[in-house]
Amino acid sequence: MIDLEKTPSPCYVMEEKLLRNNLSLIKRVKEDAGVNIILAFKAFAIWKAFPIVREYIPFSTASSKFEAQLAFEEMGSPAHTYAPVYTEEDFPQILAYSSHITFNSLAQFAHFYPMVKASGRHISCGLRINPEFSVVETELYNPAAPGSRLGITADLLGETLPEGVEGLHFHTLCESSSYDLERVLEMVERRFSRFFPSIKWLNMGGGHLMTRKGYDTEHLIRLLRSFKQKYPNLKIILEPGSAFAWQTGFLLTTVVDIVENSGIKTAIIDASFTCHMPDCLEMPYKPAIRNATDPIEGKPTYRIGGNSCLSGDFMGDWSFDKPLQIGDKLIFEDMIHYTIVKTTMFNGIPHPSIALWSRDDKLVLYRTFSYEDYKGRMS
Repeated sequence: MIDLEKTPSPCYVMEEKLLRNNLSLIKRVKEDAGVNIILAFKAFAIWKAFPIVREYIPFSTASSKFEAQLAFEEMGSPAHTYAPVYTEEDFPQILAYSSHITFNSLAQFAHFYPMVKASGRHISCGLRINPEFSVVETELYNPAAPGSRLGITADLLGETLPEGVEGLHFHTLCESSSYDLERVLEMVERRFSRFFPSIKWLNMGGGHLMTRKGYDTEHLIRLLRSFKQKYPNLKIILEPGSAFAWQTGFLLTTVVDIVENSGIKTAIIDASFTCHMPDCLEMPYKPAIRNATDPIEGKPTYRIGGNSCLSGDFMGDWSFDKPLQIGDKLIFEDMIHYTIVKTTMFNGIPHPSIALWSRDDKLVLYRTFSYEDYKGRMS
């Protein structure tokens, strides 16, 4: 059992046993379906945990030169890299650390492919396609929304792909089901299958939340097997991010003050939604707090406020079994994916510490943050 008294506050705490459970499931899907599943750093990049990840999944996908370098150095393998745009300054580093490079537009491919050829290394190049269909309802996370800058629509590709294109990549899901993928695949086939005989791989992107309770992994396996039988020349790649770290840990915080205004009691914690849980405000969604519920009449109820000066740095409301006190610990569940990778030091507020609760019940403190980290970001 995790000893909260020995855990600094605030702190992201990842539980090794839960991480390994997810990794075991992902590896089983990969092997049973006969596909390649790789880790997307955009959701989870705690590199000190990569030795654990590599026991199950050895490859990763990057969205920038820094992620590509992290893949090469800490995952021990070159990255499958896609970014909405590459620059002259960054592309040599992208080349050095990538095995696959996907381009977002025909113009970017035409500009940079000569550099790929001149590198002397075989780097498999692809194009991101836009099937103009997605089941994602939140506009912020919908890559196929009308006017999207992400991916090439079918009408722009003509009947043949440019020389040097070996793969196609689509990404239209977000925490989605295998049945959502099935619907997207139907549209991808309808609009792009004319290219399938001439390519080597198809990357189905991320958003496959196969570790979520209730996800039909057997349907996913059947779907992928069926697709592979239909197009046996294609290597299939999936690159989920959230699925790896889904419900593998929490953010520990402490109540530092309780204020009241217009009958609303707000418990201010030593962490920030805008700095440390940005997806809550962006999506938006209300996170789960351990031992708390949605408001219940008659129970002690509080809005939870962050410690930045942003007026909207709060979520609420929650009810508790007893009144909150200064010094009480609040545990925000499922705060490992798309949180740590998005933290900021707005207001000079430090990042929470990062720790692993090992499978032999020991706290391994990966990182704490200091003034020098903040000062370094401003220099």
